[in-house]
Amino acid sequence: MKKFRRFFLAFIFIFVLNITSSYASEDTFKVGMEVNYAPFNFSQVDDSNGAVEVANSKGEYANGIDVQTAKMIADKLGKKLEIYKIDWDGLPPALTSGKIDAIIAGMSPTAERKKEIDFTSPYYFADLTVVVKKNSKYMNAKSINDFKGAKLTGQLNTFHYDLLDQMQGIDKQTAMDSFPTMISATKAGSIDGYVSEKVGALSAVAANPDLNYVEFPEGKGFKTNDEDTTCAVGLVKNSPMNAEISKIVEGFNRDDFDKMMEKMVAITAADEKEVSFFGQMKNIWDEYSSIFIKGIVNTLLISIIATSIGFIIGLLVTVIRKIDVDKNKNKVGYIIHKIVNFLLSVYVEVFRSTPMMVQAMLIFYGAKQFLNIDMSTMFAALMIVSINTGAYLSEVVRGGINAVDKGQFEACKALGMTHSQTMFNVVIPQAIKSILPSIGNEFVINIKDTSVLNVISVTELFFVSKSIAGSTYQIFQTYLITAIIYFILTFVVTRIIMQLEKRYINKEFTLESSTGGIHGNNN
Repeated sequence: MKKFRRFFLAFIFIFVLNITSSYASEDTFKVGMEVNYAPFNFSQVDDSNGAVEVANSKGEYANGIDVQTAKMIADKLGKKLEIYKIDWDGLPPALTSGKIDAIIAGMSPTAERKKEIDFTSPYYFADLTVVVKKNSKYMNAKSINDFKGAKLTGQLNTFHYDLLDQMQGIDKQTAMDSFPTMISATKAGSIDGYVSEKVGALSAVAANPDLNYVEFPEGKGFKTNDEDTTCAVGLVKNSPMNAEISKIVEGFNRDDFDKMMEKMVAITAADEKEVSFFGQMKNIWDEYSSIFIKGIVNTLLISIIATSIGFIIGLLVTVIRKIDVDKNKNKVGYIIHKIVNFLLSVYVEVFRSTPMMVQAMLIFYGAKQFLNIDMSTMFAALMIVSINTGAYLSEVVRGGINAVDKGQFEACKALGMTHSQTMFNVVIPQAIKSILPSIGNEFVINIKDTSVLNVISVTELFFVSKSIAGSTYQIFQTYLITAIIYFILTFVVTRIIMQLEKRYINKEFTLESSTGGIHGNNN
């Protein structure tokens, strides 16, 4: 218990440190973007071509049209630029909760978005295309109505998806979460194409020679308005920076801006020489291995620490719920125990019955927006996974304790042992032996489930993989590398756990055999 108290105090210290150290200076301009949508924003391993280090993913650098735009705005504002890598759906809550000052992520100022946030004057004007396979029968389309029967889609929560309603006779598919996902689906043939800005289509085609895009002559394309075909800086409602930033973007030299766009497209273009599939995988690993390794380390760190803390939480919850208070001897204690037991039951049921992804969004952004608690992403990850794991392991521990013979509880009581003495000295050591495989299984599950933390921008393995896939547009190759890494991690961890189980069980068996032999001789 002394060790636990020290551990708990250290945990609280880290919590306070994370809260107090995460408030940004007024001299910084915090900008959120996906860092996986080339050429607007993409990932690099160094600061070449004017890239900026990602504040919440040290060692990773962001570049692209949005990054260069953010740099120009920050320079004019006289502030230091900080880039935060945030999943697309997490950008609005990150802005409204105060995690970032602005969204510069190729976001269009649609009427729906304007209900939630404000926008500046536009910094980018888009031409719309449809990306298809190069050998597609739709490659020669001259109008948006020449796609009859085609399975088409657009990115989730963008106006691109709404534009599909203008195309007559198409088979409108479910919206997809990102451009890398849509590219992968198009290459696989599960869809015939997707709607994209021309500059995004250029990068996609440059990285995937088997794709192409369809442009439409005037009057034959999509009917849009300026709100749909422009990109602007997103700000919180009634932001005092709106007028100043609008003035800055209105003063951009359009020729210089166009040259910068062409440069960003060229940077993301694939090497023209022919490379095999596995050669492409090797090239991805050679270039982005440092980012992959960072994701692996963070994934393992979160899994190990959170599973350990979760086990302690589950253990304490079960021990408290197992306390037997005599109503006749201690009425106040009985009432208090019932209330605590009810709260613990609610905790277990809530965290076992809701997805960790939803819990992450509510805790991370809700704490900042409603309680003004600004947690770092890593601390939030540890807390979320620990609490979630604790809820599951409390039931595992309960099952292990229930498996212990009731006669041992009665024997301890007869010897005058307290509830805590009975649990920690007699019952729990036996329960752990029976639940060790389940604890190991929970650890393996946590290695994989950390992937849901990408919604709060934790730089675990899956999140960095999304950045690499969106930066190279070599989606299948990137995720195959990721799948291999996950397999190796879980395979190795599973084998280590199996060896620990064998050693523990063999040790117990040897001890019991030795004890039995001694009793036999005495008899």
